Amino acid sequence: MILSATIEEKSFGDKRLFDHASFFIDNGEKVGIIGRNGEGKTTLFRILSGDDKDYQGEITVGRGAHMISTRQEHHGFEDMTVTTYILQDLPHYSKLKHVLETYPETMGDNMRLINEYSEALERFDSLGYYTIENEVEKVLDSFQLGNKTDVKLGTLSGGQKRLIEVAKVMLSNTQLALIDEPTNHMDYVAKDMFLQWMRASNDAMLVISHDRDVLENVDRILEIKDQKILNYKGNYTSYLKQNAGSTGASMNEFELTQRRIANVKQKILEYQRFKEKSRTGSTIQRFKRLEAQSRAELVELEKIEKPTFWVDRESVQGMGLKTGEQYQKYKAKNIRLHGVTGEEGYGRLLVNVDGLSLGYSDILFENTSFQIREGEVLELRGRNGAGKTTLVKALLATLAGKPVAATVYDGIIDADKKVRVGVYEQETPSEILTKTLSQAIEHIFLSRGLAVGETKVRQLMSDYLFTQGDGNTPVSQLSGGQKARLQLIDMLADNPSLLVLDEPTNHLDLPSIEELENALQNYSGAILYISHDTHFRKRLGGEVVQL
Repeated sequence: MILSATIEEKSFGDKRLFDHASFFIDNGEKVGIIGRNGEGKTTLFRILSGDDKDYQGEITVGRGAHMISTRQEHHGFEDMTVTTYILQDLPHYSKLKHVLETYPETMGDNMRLINEYSEALERFDSLGYYTIENEVEKVLDSFQLGNKTDVKLGTLSGGQKRLIEVAKVMLSNTQLALIDEPTNHMDYVAKDMFLQWMRASNDAMLVISHDRDVLENVDRILEIKDQKILNYKGNYTSYLKQNAGSTGASMNEFELTQRRIANVKQKILEYQRFKEKSRTGSTIQRFKRLEAQSRAELVELEKIEKPTFWVDRESVQGMGLKTGEQYQKYKAKNIRLHGVTGEEGYGRLLVNVDGLSLGYSDILFENTSFQIREGEVLELRGRNGAGKTTLVKALLATLAGKPVAATVYDGIIDADKKVRVGVYEQETPSEILTKTLSQAIEHIFLSRGLAVGETKVRQLMSDYLFTQGDGNTPVSQLSGGQKARLQLIDMLADNPSLLVLDEPTNHLDLPSIEELENALQNYSGAILYISHDTHFRKRLGGEVVQL
């Protein structure tokens, strides 16, 4: 066993995240962590890495084991070059490098220092650090960041920093790696390379991910739910089967509890009536005692909170009639998407791209042609930097009647200017970052000339799983999952007939991804999307335009 964790209690504000939760990780084991947005996944990583000490419990790491984790924030590292940042986090690198660089000038005939220097030479070689800078460049090159080795970390985008963190972990050769959403912002080539490394590595890994491709490659899944950490052996497919079975059993148990509560309440009423009708002191005392016992039992039964029930759509379809009805009655609240009906179309042409060559100082892609009609689905596919986002921006500018920022070297982009477009972007618009969530939702509607009031804002917050307290939180302080749900509100505000989606499953939890997929499959408008989530792509399908 390389790690054992018990968290007796951990709260964030007035919300309790963990209550007597525990788990372990064995040597070399790949373990995925899943859970609804806001359940405490990132908090758990901060506890394990030692960044958060405000909890009750105990974390034990195996003797001599070195642990590395991906960072969320990079304050204090902005002026480091990318290579220096990666190397300084590798196990023993900084210490060994210091010995090799300083001891030759200071050790003289001191045998103790000579021995330390000799041991450092052997250790540096055994860890592969003589060629590590070449390895850094190779890994970064596979992430299309090979030209960033000597740039300062603070100049990189959020997505690039995330890839740097994943590269750091891949190069670390540690006994335990904590990796948070590793495949967000990866293209399909980089993602395939990461999955190959993940399968081949002998190191233990704890991976927060809602990427089903990643979860299919783990040995075990831990689910954070109802302040506990639940254990499921096997990969994502195994988890779905076990989850369906355990959810059915939990629903039966919860239903029995509800029936017991109803029975106890009825007994209390009966004991009260019997007590009032009794004429002897002993009989009155007897019914008083029985009433008190029933009231005490009722207090304990009502302490039992309703568990969170979620089952994937395929498993729901395989449930029997009774269990299926139970699930519809008790299932966990999920996001409710507004404005995904589209318009009743007749296959009219919305977008026409013919022989397009596009770029800036150089051509990114050339001779690309496609059409999008009402009700059609089209996927843009290509490596990061191939021009997918540039093409989307050019298309959106054309739809808005604005000039295209990139250079059109050849071909045409034509679009129906009357089409209402909903856009899901990877980055939250800067104009709403400083606003509170409530103000941001109001701004989204008012900026489109749409009616909005406090009632509508509250309803949208509820439908997209925000609490009323979230309404006063600045958008910049929302979690990745919360920002993603706000992006959905933005995208669907004016009932668009064309949706443009750029990696929409990043940061969404599994139930929300499924809800989005269901809504998009029933959407009658057109969809243009970019995604490296193979499950999402299989679900949506559509024609593929390769850049």
